[in-house]
Formats: sequence, C-alpha cells, structure tokens
Amino acid sequence: MVQKTKSVWFCSACGNESPKWMGRCPACGEWNTMVEEKVAVKGNPRRQDEPSAGGQQAPLSLAEIDSAEEVRKSLSSPEMDRLLGGGIVEGSIVLIAGEPGIGKSTLSLQIPLHCQGLRTLYVTGEESARQVKMRASRLGGDGENCLIYSETLMEDIIPAARRAMPDLMIVDSIQTVYTQTMESSPGSVSQIRECASMLLRLAKETGIPVVLIGHITKEGSIAGPKVLEHIVDVVLQFEGDNTGAYRLLRSIKNRFGSTSEIAVFEMTGAGLREVSNPSEMLIPMHGQGLSGIAVSAMLDGNRSFLIEVQSLVSSAAYGVPQRSATGFDVRRLNMLLAVLEKRAGFRLGVKDVFLNMAGGLKVSDPACDLAVICAVLSSNFDFAIPSDVCFAGEVGLSGEIRPVSQTERRIAEASRLGFKAVYVSSFGALNCSVKGIEVVRVPDVPALCRTLFRQK
Repeated sequence: MVQKTKSVWFCSACGNESPKWMGRCPACGEWNTMVEEKVAVKGNPRRQDEPSAGGQQAPLSLAEIDSAEEVRKSLSSPEMDRLLGGGIVEGSIVLIAGEPGIGKSTLSLQIPLHCQGLRTLYVTGEESARQVKMRASRLGGDGENCLIYSETLMEDIIPAARRAMPDLMIVDSIQTVYTQTMESSPGSVSQIRECASMLLRLAKETGIPVVLIGHITKEGSIAGPKVLEHIVDVVLQFEGDNTGAYRLLRSIKNRFGSTSEIAVFEMTGAGLREVSNPSEMLIPMHGQGLSGIAVSAMLDGNRSFLIEVQSLVSSAAYGVPQRSATGFDVRRLNMLLAVLEKRAGFRLGVKDVFLNMAGGLKVSDPACDLAVICAVLSSNFDFAIPSDVCFAGEVGLSGEIRPVSQTERRIAEASRLGFKAVYVSSFGALNCSVKGIEVVRVPDVPALCRTLFRQK
C-alpha cells in the first residue's frame, strides 16, 4: 500500500503544527517562522476509547510512589559531575549545544575515553568511524569500552542500542539523524521532534542515559523546535569565543540539579582540560605598571572568580568616536560612559573606547561595572591601578555604586588569591570577617575617583 503524504506547516520556534501557512504563529506569536514539510498520513488510527497495548499500568497515588533518589553514574569528570548535580541520571536525556568548533564533539568523546568502566555507544552521524578513531587517537585515553556506530537512520540506531545495552549513549548530532516515518529531510522541525521522542522512549524504557549534541542557529539559539528543549531533562550550552582558549559550559535547564552552575574548560591540543580554579584566567600576560587594566571579582552561577578587564581610550582619529566591546554588552558600555561624562565630568564623548574581557569570555554580571569604569579611567589618565586591587559593584544611572549579591564570597576569593584591597559599595550591610584584605567602601563614582586616583 502506498503511503500518503500531506503538507503541514510547522513553527520553527515552538514546533506548533498548522494545516496552512500563517504569517504569525498562533502559539508563540513569532512572525515568519512557519516552515512547510511533507508528513506521512497514518492509516487506520486507533479510536480514543480503545486501550493501547502498553496501557496496562494503573495510576498510583502520590504516597505510593517510591521517593528514593535517582541513580546517578559518574562521568569521571569533576566539572561535568558537579554541573549535572552529582553525575548523569539513569534514563535521562542531556542536550549539549554550542557553536561549530567550540568543542561539543570533543567533550562528548572525551567522556567515554577517560571514564574507565563506562560502556558507551557513540552514534555519529557527522563523521565516519575512521574519522572518530583519528580524533580519539589525538585525545588519548582508553577506547576499549567505547563502541562507535556510524548511522543516521533511527530504525537502525534504536535496535542497535537495545542489543548493546550500554551504560551511556551519545548521539552526534540530533540534527543529522532521521526516521522513515517522516517524509521531511534530516534537521527539519518534524524530524528533530520525532527522533527526540524516539530517543526519549528508549531512555525511559531501558534506563540508558542519552547525550544529544545539538547545533545552534546564527542568532545563538538551539536549532530545531523549542519542544526539543522541553523534551530533554538537561540542557547544557557552550559559551565563549572558539578562537580563544577558554570555554564555559552553562546549565540552562536541569531537572535533577541546580541551573546556577557553570563548568570552565580550556581547549588544548589534547582536548578540553578542566579548569577547577576559574581565576586561572587572571594570569597576567603583560608587565607591571600598565594602564587600562582592572580586575573584577565576578560571580557566574555559584562560582566566584576574578577576571581581568582591559580598556584602551584614545583620541578619535576619524571624527566619529568608536565604541567596541569584546565579551561585554556594548550598550551597557555606552551607558557607563554616559554616566562618567554626566555625573563625574569626564569628557569621553570625543574619544575612542575599546573594552576587552580576558580569556574570550562573555560577561553579564553587573558587578563588573565598577571594574569597567576603573579600566576606562585608568587608560584615560594613563594611570596604572595596583595589581593587588580588585572591584565588585554595580553602577547606577545617577552615578551611585550599588551593592551586588554575595559580596562576601567575592571578597573571600580575592583574599585567597592574594589581593590586598577590594572596592565595593558603601550601601547595604556587609558581614565579612576575611582577614588580610582591605575592604574599601565607596558610595559613588566621584568618590571612587578621589579615592583610587588620589596619587595622580
């Protein structure tokens, strides 16, 4: 019997299905996101009142359900185990997304190579088995328990996984696999949704944890329908410049742990190296006494670490002043420059201002505001800030320095690394008993300038 097909319109943002094209998705409200796809028409549908073959389980009351903790498996990676909440949970699905070349496949292959006793099925749809072998030889480790399966058809992948019954299954990537039940091409909205549902069914029935590698769009969001992020249990996203050395793996969603965790890795010739102390990014790559350098005691998730803020202020050579920021929101930089000019009287509107966050990281913590304006003023005055001084504070539009969360943890991290002074807001209570470091409390930007640059 020939299987019939029909045209269906799917929203690429939320996965909503519509029988006809619409300019605006009725489910999520996004414009111009409807994509046409060919789907198979299933014949002889089951009646709604007809029980299915697997519907023999009776509903349970909440008191009858076992409340024991989920069984977790260690990945022999302290950073990954901490990010996942203590290890990967049996029967869970983890989605790792990121830009091309940032290290998704490297990290997923390092897990079975460096985790002894973890039998892993590595399903690759982007590379051949020989290519995976070449990459594994570069990464090192023991590949005895790592099974490589180069396949993209889900009707072959699922039986192979049931026969092997591995401790962990990795699919690289979800955008390359497809199922014959859908007429659309691999990577389409319907294919991603259906393949993810099949892998979810496999994980829940067999207890095999599944790690999915996902692509992202040019806007930075995870490619495919939004329902993919709802189906999986954990969503991890790589951040950082793929031309730099450091990578941040951030937990966006975690049903079995906290989402306030990050893991820091360094890309080396032998793969990704765990950075247990993120303040290693503060290693100076310059001599002493340089202007335009300030250190920020920032907090990302539950990790406190220090990062170097670099700034360069020069006369505008082409008439229109330039504003450039790497790793920092350029709109917030413009706001801070406006505060310096309006509230503190510094004429920076006719000068070029360039800002860079060391390590190639993207910073969103408002506590970096204080270090940013100090780096800008240091370059403008050509006055070097002492290398044992750091900053933690948010700058408001009226020029006030506002307190930030968990200031005590930031001060403790700075003291541990040998800093002698830290500048924080004078507002709010501060219960800090850290010895060996001076806490300088300043109320606003003019007071900061009088205190910090008084030697000038």
